[in-house]
Amino acid sequence: MNEIRPTHWRTVWISDLHLGTTGCKAEFLLDFLDHNEAETLYLVGDIIDGWQLRKHWHWPRAHNDVVQRILRKAREGTRVVFVPGNHDEFAREFIGYAFGDIEIVDEDVHETADGRKLLVLHGDQFDGVIQHSKWLAHLGDTLYQFALWLNHYFNRMRHRMGLHYWSLSQYLKHKVKNAVAFITDFEHALAGEARRRGLDGVVCGHIHKAELRDIDGVLYCNDGDWVESLSALTEDHTGQLQLLDWATVLADRAADAPPARAPRPVSLPALPSALRRQGKHP
Repeated sequence: MNEIRPTHWRTVWISDLHLGTTGCKAEFLLDFLDHNEAETLYLVGDIIDGWQLRKHWHWPRAHNDVVQRILRKAREGTRVVFVPGNHDEFAREFIGYAFGDIEIVDEDVHETADGRKLLVLHGDQFDGVIQHSKWLAHLGDTLYQFALWLNHYFNRMRHRMGLHYWSLSQYLKHKVKNAVAFITDFEHALAGEARRRGLDGVVCGHIHKAELRDIDGVLYCNDGDWVESLSALTEDHTGQLQLLDWATVLADRAADAPPARAPRPVSLPALPSALRRQGKHP
């Protein structure tokens, strides 16, 4: 099969990788990083999950490969900007510094190729639970990790059945009335902040729900996550924004791939009669 060339973007935003957790889909992310290049790569928070690593150390090779792949992109000329989130809030102590070739900022204003100005931040600053009841947030995180554990085994079963990835945990979350109301309030709060600052839109993460839509004249962009939606936000060289659903990309790629050829059966030539008699008792 021919090698798939990487797509070159002006800007890529990814967030909520949650490296250090069993829920992180590092293999999907590595495939995405291999097939997508950008002039600027934004890491919009919760890249490393410090909350879970403090409870239980989980750092398989694929997670280390993700970090190395991002560092390599930075060395090779991609501008990499890290905006810490609540799960990697330890990095907020280093805002204004650079880690290798990676800039660490609290937030940023990105100007698209067509001149629109977008506020870039993780978004936990607008989550009242995080700001005022951190103990409740940690309790919710424990329950959420259980949902991701269930999601992992659910998708293993789907894989055995020949089905592509589908997020059970995301489906359940978006069916809960209170969760849907919270997401709506969050989206409007972020759009309102961009409007207050006189900006054209906002790019965030945090709630693990990829979205790209207009809210009262302000562009709201959420790049999703890499434990459920497996998505990224991209900007092409004209300033056009789009969401990439990488699970769908992989499913389409698998559907377009030619079927594997079955090995041709090899028939052994008949043995000469003299050889067939060897081994028999005289």
